[in-house]
Amino acid sequence: MTGRADTNSVQNAATGETAASATATAEARATSARGFRWDAVRWRWVAAAALVAAAVYAPFQLVPFHVFQLTMVLVYAVALLGLNLLVGHAGQISLGHGAFFAVGAYAAAILMDRWALPYPLTLPIAAAVAFVLGLAFGVPAMRLRGLYLALVTLAIAIFLVPLLKRFEEVTGGSMGLTLAKPAPPAWSGLAEDQWLYFLTLAVAGAAFLLAGSLLRSRVGRALHAVRDNEIAAEVMGVRLSFYKTLAFAWSAMFAGAAGCLYTWVIGFVSPDSFTVNLSITLLAGLVVGGLGAMSGPVLGALFVMFVPSISQEINDAAPGVIFGLLIIAVMYVAPTGLAGLAGRLIRKIPRKE
Repeated sequence: MTGRADTNSVQNAATGETAASATATAEARATSARGFRWDAVRWRWVAAAALVAAAVYAPFQLVPFHVFQLTMVLVYAVALLGLNLLVGHAGQISLGHGAFFAVGAYAAAILMDRWALPYPLTLPIAAAVAFVLGLAFGVPAMRLRGLYLALVTLAIAIFLVPLLKRFEEVTGGSMGLTLAKPAPPAWSGLAEDQWLYFLTLAVAGAAFLLAGSLLRSRVGRALHAVRDNEIAAEVMGVRLSFYKTLAFAWSAMFAGAAGCLYTWVIGFVSPDSFTVNLSITLLAGLVVGGLGAMSGPVLGALFVMFVPSISQEINDAAPGVIFGLLIIAVMYVAPTGLAGLAGRLIRKIPRKE
């Protein structure tokens, strides 16, 4: 009896030591995970601060043409941010995003040219007009999905160009509208290209903050539920029609704001600037940048802006060929886009336990 009791005591002690060891290991892993998450958040803020500092510093070191290119990158990033809400976070497809971009551009141009409205007021109006149109087109589109939804949105981009040419007395027809670019105030001491850059940078920063807040809210969680599984989302009480329509409206609003910025920066709008190719290029840029990632629109905008211009220097016929080949190459190497590729590379970096 004494030997059996001693054996049980030894077994209980071993079991206790094993349980204590397992508990300690679990606590160590939890602490390490919390430390890693904190490090990730800290480095994310450090990277964001460095990016902002570089963005503010860049226009003072670059020639005017390169400043213009960076400004256009910001314009496209705002447009792709809206498309990312619709495609990357809500799971809907759109081949007509360029149409809402054009609506914002023409709304700002008409307000400035016909009604002499100060340019700062054109931004909220252009965004609001695009939001209302996105809401209107989102209502019939919410009953469609897949190929049928893609065809409907493509039709929007197709009929917009002849529609703009039709109302020549308002839109300027095929000749378009030429506008004066926003002039820098005397107190700023900035050149015109620098002033336009900082205006666009401020709007882009506000747009990304707004989109981030939206995605962290109840609306963002509902959009993700719709994207992942519509049936499960509906069972959980998510109103599919409401959030799909809202996604179209938000996406169009960001595109309209980007179109307004385009008008400020270019100082000219014409129907031929907003063909179907623009919608397809924006969608391709977003896919290359990374669907569903906040950095995806920026990477996609860099791709859309610089790949054709660099290819143009090689050969006049090269931009289309190189653009298509690079899309194929990126999709082969990084199916989740450049943002996903960067995330995988960062996760492979060894870290201390």
